[in-house]
Order: sequence, then structure tokens, then C-alpha cells
Amino acid sequence: MNAGVAAGHPATADAGWEILEQGGTAADAAVAACLASCVAETVMTGLLGGGHAIYWDAASGEARNLDFFVTVPGLGAGERRHAPELLHLDVPFGEELVHYAVGPASCAVPGVPAGLELLWRTHGRLEWERLVEPALRLARDGVDFPPAHAACLAMLAPVMTMDAGARIYAPDGALLRAGGRLEQPGLAGTLELLADEGGESVYRGSLAEALLALMADRGGIVTRDDLEAYEPAWVEPVEMPYLGRRFLGRSGLSRMPETIAVLPRLRGLGAAGRVVALVTVLEGEDEYGDTTNVTVVDEVGNACVLTTSLGLGSGDFLPGLDLHLNSMLGEADLLHGALEPGARMQSMMAPSLFVDAGGLELAVGAAGGTRLRTAILLAATGILDEGLPPQEAVERPRFHPAGDVVNAEPGVDEEGLAELARRGRAVRRWPERHHYFGGVSLVGRTGAAADPRRSGGVRAG
Repeated sequence: MNAGVAAGHPATADAGWEILEQGGTAADAAVAACLASCVAETVMTGLLGGGHAIYWDAASGEARNLDFFVTVPGLGAGERRHAPELLHLDVPFGEELVHYAVGPASCAVPGVPAGLELLWRTHGRLEWERLVEPALRLARDGVDFPPAHAACLAMLAPVMTMDAGARIYAPDGALLRAGGRLEQPGLAGTLELLADEGGESVYRGSLAEALLALMADRGGIVTRDDLEAYEPAWVEPVEMPYLGRRFLGRSGLSRMPETIAVLPRLRGLGAAGRVVALVTVLEGEDEYGDTTNVTVVDEVGNACVLTTSLGLGSGDFLPGLDLHLNSMLGEADLLHGALEPGARMQSMMAPSLFVDAGGLELAVGAAGGTRLRTAILLAATGILDEGLPPQEAVERPRFHPAGDVVNAEPGVDEEGLAELARRGRAVRRWPERHHYFGGVSLVGRTGAAADPRRSGGVRAG
């Protein structure tokens, strides 16, 4: 398998490729690319979010998941006199108004800095400061703002421009448009602190002090005890057979192993049969948080798939640092069970590997909330079952069932959609390809691919 990087923005992919060319491992490149995404893709993700990763060690032929998702705050806070205040608003998403809860009290304990540092310490080779350099250049110079990000910003403008975000995303009073320049000079100072202090800066260092000051000033609930107690964790992946291969990934809200177990064989089915067969196993409700994904394979075959998110984002930024707070406590789809202080929140993220007798065959992940499982499986089955080239599999028109409604991009087989309608499904035909349907990035034996729905980019040898 050739080395490659696939990501949600060309600048993110470039950052990972730069590190691979400098002799970095897949972990080094994934860390650098993720940091770059926290500059280039701030409509989708950020340093104060959470994530999941899977790492494939080519020498041992083993994989491990890395859980660095957010935790519930409140440790050491004592008994509160008042419930945290959330700001409730409705945001248009396609044809629907979606309810969100944001504000400082929606911010959970971030996991991205700790997760990236642990990934680097376990599997990295280059110096930490070197991995920060590509992102730091982007923060100092600004970065191109692509069409998919502009479309997402237009939808999320009520949140993204509530606070200091107005200066970033609506300079001169007008929303940033595709082809514009995303300027976030405060992130240069943030990344300089991260280079000097490591991920610990967010938990016990300078960035922690800035975050705690905002919490105190504006009614957030993250405490010093929360930050100091946070730890990412390596965990064993869930394994499931698939067409003579092994799927390795996450369970939980992702529901990937459960879906892999019932996937129909697609090779030989007509276009209509494929649509009907897949819709029956891809059931799900819809939530609309923003996410991004990076997939890296290095020259010796190590691989890392890394997915991160801020949720929607709280609408609040650390003063002078251009760091957007996450809004995970306001994401209704993640609020399962009792939210005890210190507990890890659940996630639908699904960084995944497919392995056969020859080793790693495909490393794949996606952005897209509840739609990311559908996006991954439509792309992966296209490659592994139907034999499509990677970019064709990623670009092929997508469909996604949400309750009784099947959402479909232009080009989805009309005979298949008509059959679903006869079976009682409502079909919502979207007028164009849309970031609603997720953003896949993958690297496999037959090539690498990134999703045009998220203006993704690929660098490959």
C-alpha cells in the first residue's frame, strides 16, 4: 500500500504529507494534520473538542482505538445553586429547523490536545514542536476558505458569529464566502503555547488558565479539577468479519459492528437493488453536529484514522486566542444516561480499518454525525464489495434513511427510490450534492480519496 493522507481540507492533507516526507510515522502525520484541521477547518472542528482514533501497527499486525472524547464537567464544583444556563436557538439545515443548545455551559472537558499528545508519545518519531509547525504557519498566514465550508458557515452563522467569531467569520460585517481567506491570528499564539507546553497546556498550563477564566466570567461549568483529571485511553477495537476480512473499529453509538454484521452482498445487484438493500440496514435518526476526519498511511504501512469534533460549537471563543469552545453538553443525540462528572460522553465517531490475510486493506473514517456511518459504509462497500476505484466510491451519489424519510442526492437510482416509496418511505430529493451526507477520507490498497462534499484533499505517493 502506498503512503497517503486524505482529509477534510487540502491544507490539512498537505500538513500530514509534509510530516510523512520528513520521515514521520502515521501517528506523527495524523497529529500534524489534526492540528492543521484546527486552523483550516474551524467551521467543522477545533482544539477544544473531542475525538476518537484507530492506529494500525504494521509490524505487529495489531490495532488499538484511542478514546479522547470529551468528559462531563463538574468535578470539585460543589453543590450548585443554579442549573447551568444554555442558550437555545434553531438553525436551518436544508429544509429543517434544528434545535441547538449552546453557550459556555454547553462546553464539556476537551480531549483533543491530550489525545494527540498520547498518540504522538506512543507511536510518533519526530519532535512535538515539528508537528505543530504546519498548523502554526496556517494560523500566521491564513488559509483558503473552500465552498463546502462556506456553505456550512452560512447555515451555522447564528452560532459562529455570536462572539469573537463575528470578527473571524464575518469580517467587515459580511459572512466569509468561498474563495475568501480565513484569518485567525489568535490561533498563532495558541499554537505557540501548544508547541512550548505540549497538550498539557490545556489541562495544567497557559491555555487551561485562559479556559478557566472564561468559565468563571461567563457561567461555564468546566473546573480545574475537570481539566487535571482528564485522561485519554487506549482501548481494544471491536472486531467483526466482513467478506473474508476483519472489520476493526468502534461500537457504541457508532453502531458500525452491528451494521457490518447484517450488510447484504452488493456485488451483482442492480443499482435499484443496491439502494433498497442498503436502506433497510442503515436506519437512524438525525442530528447535525460538525466533524472532520483525517486518514494517514505511512511508507511502512502503519495507519491512523482520526476523527474530531466541537459539536456545533458553543459560540464562545477564548479571548485573544481564537479558540472556539465545544458544545457537546448541548448535543441532544449524545446525552445518553446519567451525566456524572468525570464520565466520558458517548460518540457516533467511527474511525475504521478493514484487514485481510495480507494486512491492512482499507483505512477509512468520516465526518457527519449520524450520517457518518452511512457515508463510511457506502464508500467502503463500494470499494471492497463492488470493486469501485476509491474516489468513485466516495463521490457516488449518497442516500441516508432518517426514520421514515430517505434523503437522496441527485443521481441516486430512481427505480430504487420509487420502490422505497412503494414500501411506505417518504423520499426527500436534495437539489445538489451536500455536506449533510458526510465527508469521507480514506486510504487503501487501490488508492486514497477525500470527499468533495467537505472540500476534502488528498496527498499520496
